Amino acid sequence: MVTAASDASDASDAAPLLRLWSAVLCGYLALGATLQALPSYVVRHFHAGTLAAGTTVGIAFLATACARPFAGRLADAGHARPVVVTGGTLAALGGAGHLLAPGLVSLLLARLVMGAGEAALFSGALPWVLGRAAPERRGRVAGWFGLSMWSGLALGPVVAVGLHRGLGFSGVWWGVVLLGAAAAALVLTTRGASGAGDGLAPLPRGFRDIVPRGAPLPGLTLGLSSWGYGTVTALLVLYLRHEDLGGDGVALALFASGFLLVRALGSPLVDRYGGAAVAIGSLGAEAAGLALIAGVGAEGPALLGAAVAGAGVGLMYPATVATTLRRAGALRPGTAVGVMTSFWDLGIMVASPFAGLIAAGGGYRPAFAVAVAVSLLGLGIVALRLRTAGPVAGTRRPARDTGGGTGPGDRADAEAGRQRS
Repeated sequence: MVTAASDASDASDAAPLLRLWSAVLCGYLALGATLQALPSYVVRHFHAGTLAAGTTVGIAFLATACARPFAGRLADAGHARPVVVTGGTLAALGGAGHLLAPGLVSLLLARLVMGAGEAALFSGALPWVLGRAAPERRGRVAGWFGLSMWSGLALGPVVAVGLHRGLGFSGVWWGVVLLGAAAAALVLTTRGASGAGDGLAPLPRGFRDIVPRGAPLPGLTLGLSSWGYGTVTALLVLYLRHEDLGGDGVALALFASGFLLVRALGSPLVDRYGGAAVAIGSLGAEAAGLALIAGVGAEGPALLGAAVAGAGVGLMYPATVATTLRRAGALRPGTAVGVMTSFWDLGIMVASPFAGLIAAGGGYRPAFAVAVAVSLLGLGIVALRLRTAGPVAGTRRPARDTGGGTGPGDRADAEAGRQRS
């Protein structure tokens, strides 16, 4: 009887998780499709230059970074379902804006709408999912659930290529609209409540209601790791073509494959060894992969470096989620993780144009060398500031919470909490 009841409960929990995972996947397939199609669309349709194309692509990440903390806060207050439904709806409206925009200004507004929608989708759904997970499993749950976002970003460009070949740019934008609508529909049909929340008022009453203590430093390390991601996505293909090395058609696929494989298989390591330890290994691997790209100047090492760098970036998100929850406490997981994730978006926004400026002035290899240095800076911050740091003063944690990590530091924090209680 007990086993049957437990199995029924597990099945009930699995259904919302699968639907939420699918909803976020649809939303980020839509975003990934726009990233593939927009540069050519802006140049051909509006007769604009590469600066306008890059701005149009990147401005969505600005909206995402700004909206994540607010979406997470509303989800913490028990409003995850309407937040995620709103995210899917905004993604669909943003797609319609791409289709109907008469000029660049209208297209930029559509990008802002879409970026806010993507923030609401993921940052609203994650607290819903984490609320169903046991504290000792939050690292792997965050990692596996995050695959919905990253799989969408990786496969969205493939969707865009297929739609464009058959239906042109209009087909791509209609696909974006339908994917956003599908995300909203999946959430509307998801069983179960998102949780009672912690009684927080939807409107913030101070800075710490939006930026909890303990979130910015892990967020900074995540943002530093995204510098390598932004450099690779902006320059790797151009570098391989410019140097006539070959492999430009598969380089980004290898980067994405390393990322997704390590994320899928390695997320339990965060719960076993703790977020800080995994972040150190991840940043070291990212730096090594970027160094191969920067230093050797041959096809084989460059492609190997892309795969290794992708693998290194793969576990940074679940590692920093675990570290953030350990430092900030689990009473506001959506707000804290939303703030932390915003650093990823901001890192890409800064890295991509900055890497382009370096490449224009000094060549591609110096741009990748700077990315190596930034990754090592992140590694140093984790080793010196986060490796043994416990919860930040002034934060509260439930006695059972280990912040999604059960490494040595996390277990010590949990034991201290039990003794205090």
